[in-house]
Amino acid sequence: MNQSTIELLTLLHEKRPVKVLFVCLGNICRSPAAEGVLKQIVEEHNDSADWVIDSAGTGNYHVGDLPDHRMRVHARQRGLILDHRCRQVKELDFDRYDIIIGMDNSNLSNLRRLAPTPDAEKKIVAMSEFFGTDSRRHYDYVPDPYYEGSEGFELVLDLLQDACLNLYNDITTNNITR
Repeated sequence: MNQSTIELLTLLHEKRPVKVLFVCLGNICRSPAAEGVLKQIVEEHNDSADWVIDSAGTGNYHVGDLPDHRMRVHARQRGLILDHRCRQVKELDFDRYDIIIGMDNSNLSNLRRLAPTPDAEKKIVAMSEFFGTDSRRHYDYVPDPYYEGSEGFELVLDLLQDACLNLYNDITTNNITR
C-alpha cells in the first residue's frame, strides 16, 4: 500500500461518518457489488450509522438501471441484495466522499481527469490496494466480469469481499498490515 493511501486511511480512522464511493466503468457490475459487500460488512459490525457507501461509473451507459442481472444473481447467492440504481460520477462526488475507489487503471485514470483539485485527486485509491496477499499474488486490479461467465462474477465477488473487509479493518482499527 502506498504512503498517500496510508495517510488517507489514518485520517479516515478519526472521521465519522466515513464516506466511500466505489467506481467502475458502467456501474453495473464491480462498483455496485463493492457497495453491497461493504454495506454487508458494516451491517455485520453494527456500524451502519458511521458509514455512507455508494457507487458510480465513469461512463453514462447504464444511468438509472439496476446492476447487471448476472451480478445480482451471484451476489444474492452470498446474501447480498444489489438494488443500487446506476449513476455517473460527478465532480461534486469529490466533495461528498472521503475516499473514491477505482476498480482498474482505466477507472483511476478517468477519475484523475475528473478530479477538480489536487486535494480531490488525493482521495482516489485503487481497489487493489486493499487486496490481501492471496489476491495480490494473482491480480493488481478488479477484472470486469461483463464478458465472462459465472466464474468471472464469482472471482470479482471473492476479490471484493477480501478487499472490502481489509478496507473496513484498515479504517476502523488503523492497523494496516499489508
